[in-house]
Amino acid sequence: MTRPNLSRRGLLAGSAALAGCLAVPGLSRAASRPAITHGVQSGDIAHDSAVIWARADRECWMNVEWSTTKSFANAVAVQRLAVGPATGHAGKLLLTGLPAGQDIFYRVTMTDLGDVNAVSEPLVGRLRTAPAGLRDVTFVWSGDTAGQGWGIDESRGGMLCYRTMLGHAPDFFIHSGDTVYADNPLKPEVTLKDGSVWRNLMIPEKAKVAETLHEFRWQYLYNLMDSNLRDFNASVPMLAQWDDHEVTNNWYPTEILDDDRYSEKSVARLAARAARAFHEMLPTRTSLVEPHRVYRRVAYGPLLDVFFLDMRTYRGPNDGNRQPDGAPFLGPQQLAWLKRELAASRALWKVIAADMPLGMIVYDDWRAKDTFENGANGDGPPLGRERDIAALLSFIRHARVRNTVWLTADVHYCAAHHYSPDRAVFQDFAPFWEFVAGPIHAGTFGPNEYDNTFGPEVVFARHPAPGQGVNLPPSEGMQFFGKVHIAADTGVMTVSLIDVADRVLFSRQIEPERM
Repeated sequence: MTRPNLSRRGLLAGSAALAGCLAVPGLSRAASRPAITHGVQSGDIAHDSAVIWARADRECWMNVEWSTTKSFANAVAVQRLAVGPATGHAGKLLLTGLPAGQDIFYRVTMTDLGDVNAVSEPLVGRLRTAPAGLRDVTFVWSGDTAGQGWGIDESRGGMLCYRTMLGHAPDFFIHSGDTVYADNPLKPEVTLKDGSVWRNLMIPEKAKVAETLHEFRWQYLYNLMDSNLRDFNASVPMLAQWDDHEVTNNWYPTEILDDDRYSEKSVARLAARAARAFHEMLPTRTSLVEPHRVYRRVAYGPLLDVFFLDMRTYRGPNDGNRQPDGAPFLGPQQLAWLKRELAASRALWKVIAADMPLGMIVYDDWRAKDTFENGANGDGPPLGRERDIAALLSFIRHARVRNTVWLTADVHYCAAHHYSPDRAVFQDFAPFWEFVAGPIHAGTFGPNEYDNTFGPEVVFARHPAPGQGVNLPPSEGMQFFGKVHIAADTGVMTVSLIDVADRVLFSRQIEPERM
């Protein structure tokens, strides 16, 4: 089924106001109508609902209406929301009662709280709800946005990978973490190896590490200054999870920083502010039970359930990671939730969206190589954090949970891994695939080392060649995303790894196992 393209023409209403707000932040508000400052977003879609996000330039009512037609015939208006300083002038509204498997057009305006006759130009977005019955499903995933000093260079087209992904008209996008780089300040200019200059679009909040709530909020708003990302968000729902750079590199909750760039040394305080900004500035669903929770299930019809993990919030210190009885990683509540939800799922495919790969070794300090950032800790049986992964994989096998595929990012190159007990030290699990994408707009690195605990085989990888260097800029073209297509008639999942130039580097068809 071909997805209708909203296109720039469909987004013209309000574009002048958006451009003016971004370009002339000092414009007198008294002489202007309110403006929607950073585009619109949708996310966390279901068969009958979706989250809508927008931000105003002042205290406003956020007004949203939706329709199944571009003309907004028979539009349905939802209860308005007051936005202001308490949320950084951003707001999220949940649309409910939507028809399943349907293209939904939504329109957002802002009304000045001090003048009900002052209303912004509208911005229009679109999304597609999850199907109730069988139809093809297509989605994309990647991670790592604006990292390692590579921000928005408008002379080079900005964040081009978002434009490439938009061309595939996906049903939704999984952002696998490092949605921002709060710990990577930008410089106005960086001289590249070829003598050319990378010129970052600059704001004050990107010139230092983020510590305050305001600074964390503006990590997200900076990315939304890119027109490619705004266009993408207006047409493709985002399902976001986080990793480390939303707070600071390789963080864990009890950490006290030894970093002169930070006046605030408590990672717990930084993480609390960062979590609030993450949920304020992204279209996530939140709960009063645990308002900052990231792990969740997103059901997308009979062919697909996506299970989002949080490998960051519940972990212990980044130590040697070789405790025989295990070390905190997923946390008991998240692990129990995941087992329960996987066992209850009736979807054909169960995608586990992890914010870090399973079998790649990621050191906390790559120079010392004696402490570990993710689960993998070297060859041998499951120890430390690996015990959580072993328990999960064993459960999947014995509960006969079929057709699990792992998707992730984090390591700044793309790869396809096949895990099998035939190659593993730990053997109580069923074979499965893990696919790695990214970066979407950040420095390129790799390759990483692997361990044999769960028997990974590197079927494909694309990373800088020896001697090519590390932290390659996006202008080198080594920016990657993944695409998943599930055929309604056969249930076959096709996973492709694609670069910014839209070249398919690797593709694999996976036949589903039937009950």
